[in-house]
Amino acid sequence: MPLPTLLVLDADPPPRLGRLTGRVRVEHADASTLAERLPSADVLLVWDFTSHAVRAAWPGEGPKPRWVHTASAGVDHLMCPELAVSDTVVTNARGVFDRPIAEYVAALVLAMAKDLPRTLALQRERTWLHRESRRVAGTRACVVGSGPIGRAVAGTLEALGVTTALVGRTARAGSDGTAAVHGAEDLDRLIARADWVVAAAPLTEQTRGMFDARRFGLMQPSAHFVNIGRGPLVVEDALAEALERRRIAGAALDVFTSEPLTPDSPLWDVPGLIVSPHMSGDTLGWRDELGAQFVELYELWAAGKPLVNVVDKQRGYVPGH
Repeated sequence: MPLPTLLVLDADPPPRLGRLTGRVRVEHADASTLAERLPSADVLLVWDFTSHAVRAAWPGEGPKPRWVHTASAGVDHLMCPELAVSDTVVTNARGVFDRPIAEYVAALVLAMAKDLPRTLALQRERTWLHRESRRVAGTRACVVGSGPIGRAVAGTLEALGVTTALVGRTARAGSDGTAAVHGAEDLDRLIARADWVVAAAPLTEQTRGMFDARRFGLMQPSAHFVNIGRGPLVVEDALAEALERRRIAGAALDVFTSEPLTPDSPLWDVPGLIVSPHMSGDTLGWRDELGAQFVELYELWAAGKPLVNVVDKQRGYVPGH
């Protein structure tokens, strides 16, 4: 019986798949060769999760992989109508990035509350300027996105004494120790009273551009905004204007509409904006975790058992959270 073919959309360094040695035929592709190799693959591992090559290369008719796994939480980079209507199963890397991103958000909240960016800038200038900073405990946060990452962010902020509201697609009561989730209809009301607004939602047609001039206008002048979800959740020009006109106090972006951010992007110079290069979930050893997760999923697939982290291809995320 021939070995299954695993096609890897490459990124450097490649995944470590040692436990699969001798059990699968591994082939590699890049954006230029993906289309010709997809029809002969049983499984596609999208290791290069910054690439949009899958959307362009996915075959509309004929043979195609039975399973696609992306080494990322978001799936917007690979979803296309042909894949959405196919019987191919799509899974994601749910669970790997939750805690690291939550820690990163907490670090940003503390940095902005304690005015650390300005402290570091004043140190470089050798300027002694005493200031008062903000207490985090007792403030309010609105976390938009009720998946594992959003829940981890909410839990970490709660541990800092921040009263946190979690917003999802639909409202649902908490159970078995999980927090209640507000529906999308509550979003405007909650961000209007929040000190910290954190975007952690998946990118769908419903969430694209959801943080626009109107929503930034609803926020308090003392509010801060953080995006660790997907870049296109935010209308970046509207955020820049809100900061320049001091309609909100500050913001931090770890994801952008176009990445990498070019040296001539005006976002680098927006007052009160912290820019980081899509690194909130990338802690030491994260690639090994992603590789190990895929191997565990492959074991289930090879045994004919149900996969976990299965994406609802119409919604664009893993349901049930």
